[in-house]
Amino acid sequence: MEAMIGKGKRPRDPNQLAAWTVAVSTGQIPPPEPEVQKPTGSAPPQTISEYMSAIGRKGGQIGGKRRLKTMTKAERSKVAAKAAKARWKNAKRST
Repeated sequence: MEAMIGKGKRPRDPNQLAAWTVAVSTGQIPPPEPEVQKPTGSAPPQTISEYMSAIGRKGGQIGGKRRLKTMTKAERSKVAAKAAKARWKNAKRST
C-alpha cells in the first residue's frame, strides 16, 4: 500500500484516503508532519486596512516616482491637469 504521494501529501482518491487514515490512526505509518510557516520580516497587520496599506506601499510609492522620471514636462503637465480636473469635479459634488 502506498502511504503518501509526493512530499507527504494525502491521497486524493477517497478509497486511498480512507486506507491512509486507518493506517495513520492504527500507527502503521507515522502521521504527516505539520507544515512549518516561514517567519516574515515583520509582525502581521492587525486590521485589513493596515494589511492593504502595507501591500500598497510595497511597490506603489516607488512606481509613481519612476514614472515621473520617464515622462516629459508636457506629459507631466497633462497628467497634473487631468488630476486637478478630477479633484475639482468631486469637490463640486460634495457641496
